[in-house]
Amino acid sequence: MTVNISAAPLSAPLYGASFGQAISRFFKKYATFSGRASRSEFWWWFLINTIVAGVLYGIAAAAGAAGSTVSDNGMIVPGPGFAVAVIPYSIWALATFIPWLALAWRRLHDTNRSGGWYFIGLVPFIGGIILLVFFLLPSDPAGARFDR
Repeated sequence: MTVNISAAPLSAPLYGASFGQAISRFFKKYATFSGRASRSEFWWWFLINTIVAGVLYGIAAAAGAAGSTVSDNGMIVPGPGFAVAVIPYSIWALATFIPWLALAWRRLHDTNRSGGWYFIGLVPFIGGIILLVFFLLPSDPAGARFDR
């Protein structure tokens, strides 16, 4: 008997999500803070976001290298190409900010934690580590209490 994991409704977490499924569900659940997100949904999106943001920022940095100068205090001032090339990076960051928060919130729900635990990441040094551990934890069936 085979199980079709793509048949999982958007309101339920998709365990074992593929790369494409994770990206699709990320954008379909753009600002959905309720429900849960599986580890695969979360980490596949984390990977693609890191790659896209890194490439876009790398292009901006390379464009800024041409014509860069050094100020009197020793700071490097990027060239005019940086201001133009950083626009796609900024658009990407703004377009994915709210859905990233929603995905992180749902991932915390899947570990049976309130999404408010996301704010522990604001605690210097240790907060980000705690949040990373929460994101890495396996699913907890009790997290179904966050489903609608």
